[in-house]
Amino acid sequence: MNIPLLDLKAQFASIRDEVETALMQVVEAQSFIMGPQVAELEDEIASRCGVQHGIAVASGTDALLLALKCLDLKPGDEVITTPFTFFATAGAIVNAGGKPVFVDIEPDTFNIAPDAVEAAITSRTRAILPVHLYGQMARMERILQIAERHDLPVIEDTAQAIGARRRIDGTWRSAGTLGLVGTLSFFPSKNLGGWGDGGMVITDDGQLAHRLKLLRTHGGAKQYHHDEVGYNSRLDTLQAAVLLVKLKHLDEWNARRRERAAWYDGAFSEIEGVQPPVVDTENEHVYHQYTIRTARRDKVSAGLKERGVGCAVYYPKALHLQPCFESLGYKEGQFPEAERACLEVLSLPVYPELTEEQVHEVVDGVGSVLSG
Repeated sequence: MNIPLLDLKAQFASIRDEVETALMQVVEAQSFIMGPQVAELEDEIASRCGVQHGIAVASGTDALLLALKCLDLKPGDEVITTPFTFFATAGAIVNAGGKPVFVDIEPDTFNIAPDAVEAAITSRTRAILPVHLYGQMARMERILQIAERHDLPVIEDTAQAIGARRRIDGTWRSAGTLGLVGTLSFFPSKNLGGWGDGGMVITDDGQLAHRLKLLRTHGGAKQYHHDEVGYNSRLDTLQAAVLLVKLKHLDEWNARRRERAAWYDGAFSEIEGVQPPVVDTENEHVYHQYTIRTARRDKVSAGLKERGVGCAVYYPKALHLQPCFESLGYKEGQFPEAERACLEVLSLPVYPELTEEQVHEVVDGVGSVLSG
């Protein structure tokens, strides 16, 4: 049985008519840059997340970059983040003029360890940048306490966690809404993915939202007038039209991801040598990835691929060991939990269209390798 890691064709088949209608409206209006659908998407996402402002940009990476640029970082200014994440998190810090400072992760959720964050704060620290990895929120209440104590802004990398929630003081709070800003990615593989690149910054800070809107359009509010040097980072109207259609289905799709994760959890309970994802009891996970741990990861990965089952390693090498960050002076063994995760994690298919039969085929494949 061929089971892809992600089946975007199946998703498209379920919304074909809606998307084609939305796209043709843009084509007929010939309003491809900053058309009305962009502002509508900004309002819709801000409203559903519970914040005042959404600023659509050209990619999730740009969302991080522009948010960090608003901190006006100077050479040597430090931003604390995790080494176990996609490269864009740390790359944006450098491109915004700052220095990434890495700290280790928690072994259960793979998210940044708050105690390690506080231990890494120095006089040069300018911000904390947690990542809500795989679709599960970090321990934001603890991170916010640390940030408040040291008067530091928090930028939430929410690229993998739109729709995720955490219960804080008895109230459910959405990913991306607790810090100064949250940054979203609409890369096609995300839970809310476009038909190309796209991203958004969400915030309650009106002044910051205004500056972000300037930065995304060459630093100016009107044509040929530039308050600062900005970027060309606008979300295409066609992407906004696609995302508006998909946004209507996001809650259902996330619920179906949780259902498939529960199928996996039950099946894996009978297989030794596999640790299913650990979900913090205060979190509502949206399973951008269903990521297991196994000491025989490479063998399991190879065995699944031989059976036609898609799987992937997110991420095989921690950022502090990447060649481009060699000058930061980190050494192997410095962040043992992140490094161990890089050797053990394996993400399995978990998209909404996945059938229960396919889930058991994946589990059987994992079990067959581990028992062989």
